[in-house]
This record gives sequence, structure tokens and C-alpha cells, in this order.
Amino acid sequence: MCGILGYVGPQNVSEVLIEGLRKLEYRGYDSTGIAVFSKGDFQLYRSKGKIAALVEKIGSEKPQGHSGIGHTRWATHGKPSDENAHPHRSENLVLVHNGIIENHVEIRQELESRGVCFSSETDTEVIPHLMEHCVKEGMSIEDALYSCIAKLKGAFAIAVFSKQQPEKIYAAKNASPIILGIGQGENFISSDIPAILDHTRKVVVLEDGEVAMIDREKYWITDFDRNPIERDPKEITWSRIAAEKEGYKHFMLKEIYEQPRALADCLRGRVDEKQYLPALPEVSLPKLESMHRVILIACGTSWHAALVAKYWMESFIKIPVEVEVSSEFRYRDPVLDSNTLVILISQSGETADTLAAMTKAKPSGARMISICNVIDSSIARKSDDVMYTHAGPEIGVASTKAFTTQLTALALLTLAIAYQRKSISNAEVRDMTQQLLHLPSLIEECLDMNPHVEKLAKELIDVRDVLYIGRGSSYAIALEGALKLKEISYIHAEGYMGGELKHGPIALIDKDLPVVALVSGGPTYEKMLSNIEEVKARGAFVIGVCEQGDQKVQKQSRGILEVPQTSDFLRPIVESIPLQLLSYHVAEQRGCDVDQPRNLAKSVTVE
Repeated sequence: MCGILGYVGPQNVSEVLIEGLRKLEYRGYDSTGIAVFSKGDFQLYRSKGKIAALVEKIGSEKPQGHSGIGHTRWATHGKPSDENAHPHRSENLVLVHNGIIENHVEIRQELESRGVCFSSETDTEVIPHLMEHCVKEGMSIEDALYSCIAKLKGAFAIAVFSKQQPEKIYAAKNASPIILGIGQGENFISSDIPAILDHTRKVVVLEDGEVAMIDREKYWITDFDRNPIERDPKEITWSRIAAEKEGYKHFMLKEIYEQPRALADCLRGRVDEKQYLPALPEVSLPKLESMHRVILIACGTSWHAALVAKYWMESFIKIPVEVEVSSEFRYRDPVLDSNTLVILISQSGETADTLAAMTKAKPSGARMISICNVIDSSIARKSDDVMYTHAGPEIGVASTKAFTTQLTALALLTLAIAYQRKSISNAEVRDMTQQLLHLPSLIEECLDMNPHVEKLAKELIDVRDVLYIGRGSSYAIALEGALKLKEISYIHAEGYMGGELKHGPIALIDKDLPVVALVSGGPTYEKMLSNIEEVKARGAFVIGVCEQGDQKVQKQSRGILEVPQTSDFLRPIVESIPLQLLSYHVAEQRGCDVDQPRNLAKSVTVE
């Protein structure tokens, strides 16, 4: 979602803000702006559209100053426009905000009754005016911030500074991410780490219910009740080039090719290579022996990973497993108890609906394990145990390496619990653990087919609809393949269970509807071949996804995506690679914005 950046230090703040905001573009945005304190006043620039439009509006003579804040906005309240772009200001204050202020209408009405005139449709604009009112009643900027946040309801990450103290930037956090970057004679406030990596590797993560201040030399943190909090910076180990394209045309393609390395990093330190057994020091496995039920909670791509994990867990742990969409779970009255294991899956660890689902489940006493990529994220901090996927920063909005590392982490967790509970034999656990160690090389083989996939993609660039079908755990990969295609190419695509074709979707099949069929092994293999015959008989263009050398599928399909021969256990991870490549090449050949598709954001931090 929206991105925040603040800076105090010796550099020209305009340049720091613009370059930092570019590194937050992956979060998704429709307008942008900066505020610089220069020559005794705020220099404010805002623009609908991309950062290039803002740079054009600023012109060649960037405002000179040493403190300022910037923002990339994804519209929630008010359409994308110059007026609704952040920063917002009052007479003496400038402020940026991520999140949603739920009681903004009541606050706006109260302020309007006092003569305040608003210039935007946003919920954000009430905050600087509310603080300004406090200042005019005699409060300091600091006091005004504490007074204001006590009245706000909803999610917010705020950065604000004033004319009176232009080299002090304040921040406040409640359910939206914000970090401090600690430098030498300069300090930063940001929504995410990539924006500040060129300047510092020392980061302090704010928790919910905290206020912070930075100036050039120091920072401090308190809770909302002003109780001081001591928190030392953590060192970020990502390389600077991890957030660059490294010669690839798009971040998404780079991240697809990073998957062998990412999977190796996810596996590293989690397998006893002498005994070939899973070793998860971050998970309290003995406490899971009494669990009689598992609930997996996630959104979007992470939900597809949960669907695959359901097959694994029921097969190997022999325990009932439910998969829940976070945005629905949070509004239900689920039946949970202390013998329920809740697994929350989120790349960012800040997904608003998954956080709300977590809050819903906590009073039951259920044990919580999270699968996250971002260290010290909100979901990770609030879990009993956390498994980090170690995928590294994922800049492209469409998830690729985050998805396959989630699957790998879930596979490790499944085997570790199965071994702890002795629900399958030790020999079976060892065999599947060894298979996981070969996963990076299998993905390397999948990536070798890229030139072939690029050619095949030409068959889909002019179609309106695509149907993906699969059975078993491959059904979840069919859903994921369809999601990837519609996310970045804007082609309507749907994933469907192969066995459900006759219950409606077969009516849509004709020569204009391509069908991508994932023909996995196991008991449904022959059934999937029959599904291909059904759609072929109605004129469909069939693209078969199958193992190398499968002549039956090759004879029945007009296009083929082959994957290395592997077990039913690993097949869903391996199958996802050609579908990622297919989506990428279709979108690229259609001229779409692959890394920043319209209307989408990397991390959905508001409902």
C-alpha cells in the first residue's frame, strides 16, 4: 500500500525523498508528493500519477533543505488527484499517513464547525488540522500529537513535522508498518527497508501503539501513554543490489530466476543433513503434540499456498485441516480452542485482514505459528512461533519467490510435525526431507524452459479468457496460475477443479477459450486425461503441464509445458514455475506494466 519516507540530515532532502520514494513504488500507488522545509516555510509538491509526474512538476530547481517527508498514495478515501495526494498541511504542520481513519467524518464535522476549511476528500487531512487546533490552544507539537492520536480510530502510520521544529520529525504507529533508519548524523522514517538501504543498514521497527521522534543525531520512542521505550537498531543484511533489477527487464523476471537461491536459503539450517530430518529450532514442536485441528489463514497467493499445505498436512500429519480466507474469517464466529493450531501466512507480515484474523483467534488460546518473509513484521511479532521464508525483498507486485518459499516452509513444518507426532514412519520423513533438498536444482531445470514458454505465450496475447484446471494439490496451482495471469496481463482467467467441469464451466468451452491443464500424477492422472479430451472435443486450445516425456499429454495438447519428473509431494511447487513464466511473458508481450499492475499493491495493509 502507500509509502512513507522522512529525512533529517545534511543531504539535500529533495533528492533523498525522490530517490527513496522510487524504491517504494513496488507497494503500489496512484499519486505522490513531498514536503521540504526551505527558507522558513514548507515547499509542498503533489501530483497524481507516477513519480515522473511529480519530478516534472518540481522542475529542474529542486527545493533546498535538510528535512522533509514524502509519500506514495494508493487511494482509499477520495479519488486519485493532486488535491488528495499527500502530504497534507495545516498552517504550521505537514503530515503524511498510511491507513484508514475510521472516525474521520465525525472529526471533520467537528473541525468544520470551528471554521476549518478542507482542501481534499481524504480521511488523512483531519489529522494535521486536529493537531493544529491543539497547537493553537497552547500545546507543543509533541503534546498535540499525543492528544490527536488518542482521538483517532483505525489504522495509521503517521509522519509529521512543523515550522516551529523543522528538524524534528515525529511518527506514530497503530496497525500500519513504520520503521526508523538510524544513520551517521542523519536519520530516517520509512514504511519499508528498501527506501533507506542506500543510506543505512540500522533499523528500528515500531510496534503498535508507539510514538517516535528523529532529528539529525538521535531518536526516541514512547508508547501512547508517553512511557519511554528503549530499543536498539537491528542490522539489515540484505545486499544493496537485492532490490535492483540486475540486468533483468523486470523485477518479476529477476525474482522468478532468484527462486533456486531463495529456496536454498529457506531450507538452510532447517534440515539435519546427517539424518535427513527436518530441524526447526524456531518452532516449539513438543507443544504441537496435543493439537487436534489445524486452521490455515491467508489471503490471495498465500491462500493458495495454504490450500497445498492442507493436502500435505492431512496426508502426513493425519489431522483435520481447514483453510480460511482472512477477510472472511475475521467476521465469523469460528470455534477454536487451545488444542487448535492456527497458521497465518503473509509475505509482508502486515496484511490487514490476516492481522485482524489473528486478533480474532487469539482469545481462544489457539497456538499461533506464522509464515512470513519480513523480519519483525506485525504478524511475526504477535505469533507464538514464526518461520521466516528468507526470500529476500520481493519488489514485483505479483508474488513469485515469496509463494514458493512459503510452500517450502510449509512443507518443512508439515514434515517436522509429522515426525514429532510419529504420524508417518521415520523413513517416509527422511525420504521427503531429502526430496526437499533437491528442490532448488529442480527449479533450475524448470527455468531452462523459459525460451520455450516465451514462444508459447504468443498464443495467448490476444485472448479474452483462459481456464486453468487441475486436481488434488494441482488445483491450488491452477488457481495461482490463473491469478498470476489476470493480475499482470489483465486477461480474465479462472482456476477450476478438473472434476467440476461438467458442473457448469464446460458450457464455456469453444475454440476461443484456451485451457491450461495441470496433469499431475497419482490417482487423478487418467481423470485429467479425460478432462483434456472433454475440452478438446469442444475445440479448446489445450496447454498441457506435465512431466518430461509424458507422451500421452503431449499427444492430446497443442502446447506443452514440461517439468522435471518428481514426486506428488514436490509437484505443486515445481508446477508453479512454468505458470509464473507464462504469465510474465504474456503480460510483457501485451505491453502491460508487469511490476506494478493497475489497481494492485504489494502489501494490502488496509481492509
